[in-house]
Amino acid sequence: MQEPTPPPVLEGQEVADLFKKAYSYTRAREAQASGYYPYFVPIGDSSANEVVVDGHTLIMVGSNNYLGYTHDPRVMEAAAAAARQYGTGCTGSRFLNGTLDIHEKLENDLAAFCKKESALVFSTGFQTNLGTITSLVGRDDVVVMDKLDHASIVDGCRLSFGETRRYKHNNLQELDSILSKVHPKKGRMVVVDGVFSMEGDMPDLPQIVEISKRHNARLLVDEAHAVGVMGETGIGASEEQGVIDDVDLLVGTFSKSFASIGGYVAGEEAVIHYMKHHARSLIFSASMPPYAVATVQKTLDLMKAEPERRQRVKDVAARMRNEFKSMGFDIANSQTPIVPVVIGDLQPTFMFWKRLFEEGIFVNPVVPPAVPATSCLLRTSYMATHTDAHLDRIASTFKKVGRELGLIP
Repeated sequence: MQEPTPPPVLEGQEVADLFKKAYSYTRAREAQASGYYPYFVPIGDSSANEVVVDGHTLIMVGSNNYLGYTHDPRVMEAAAAAARQYGTGCTGSRFLNGTLDIHEKLENDLAAFCKKESALVFSTGFQTNLGTITSLVGRDDVVVMDKLDHASIVDGCRLSFGETRRYKHNNLQELDSILSKVHPKKGRMVVVDGVFSMEGDMPDLPQIVEISKRHNARLLVDEAHAVGVMGETGIGASEEQGVIDDVDLLVGTFSKSFASIGGYVAGEEAVIHYMKHHARSLIFSASMPPYAVATVQKTLDLMKAEPERRQRVKDVAARMRNEFKSMGFDIANSQTPIVPVVIGDLQPTFMFWKRLFEEGIFVNPVVPPAVPATSCLLRTSYMATHTDAHLDRIASTFKKVGRELGLIP
């Protein structure tokens, strides 16, 4: 079919410019000019729990390095050894020349760790959700997600050819209602975060399992912020809530507890085999570099051998939740090492962030569209390597600045 001919441009008529939106975007530059721009902060040096910015040392309370392995000498040496043996990159996709023996060993070990038949690693966590969802959810299928699921899940659902439905955060009655209206000839998948990345809360997975099974829906749980931290052996929220055998697919990322970059999906061998041959974000992306694979392999081994780190980060988070509550801060429904401090409006949130930064505390402000306009927050997250002295200083600084800004009594 021939494309329609566009109408002629008349003399003096303005022609739309694709870049107009970029030229008219001023919000970030205004924030930069005012000194209240908290993003893309260049870090000059770092340890597991402190960073140096412009020569000033700050306590890092904005990282996802939950177990503190990014600077562990054993992990760094494993990464260096892999680079010496395999080079710095694979320069090709897993589908062609980019599969190393260490990729396959890691996948076998991850499958065993997750108590699933098989596993597949991707180059990023974002690509993992994209590849998993888009390869499985087809034109005649429906995917249902929590409204606060991670952006990678949102985009995976949008890019799939199936119909996407969303339910209000943790509103499982609405989930049940949505699934009850899906035509029985349509395939169904429910996708939910094991730990929600901004709020630090968890879904009721046993109830989600029951609803999903009743409606013959497959269940994917993204354990990105839970793996290494939640559960008796660190598998994640599915293990923590005793439903790991009932979850069809476990997704996780290597950019948090695993101290690297990449992601994985674990499930039935036949399903993983299918994804290996249909997930475009796997087939058309260069594979995980050798040093990243070796980093994950070493942290996985250490994670099994050092459960005390998992307990330490839980204890640290529990202490900070109690500290913030006792000061009068709203920490939402946090149950994990992600502890949000809800401020409300945008301006006081940025003011709080800046004063904390000046006092040597690095946190992350979360503003719209990530949260509603009246629910802006400071996202704090904790590591097993935070010392008691770090926690004392974090608590005292939050109290000082909170009172200074009139946010707590």
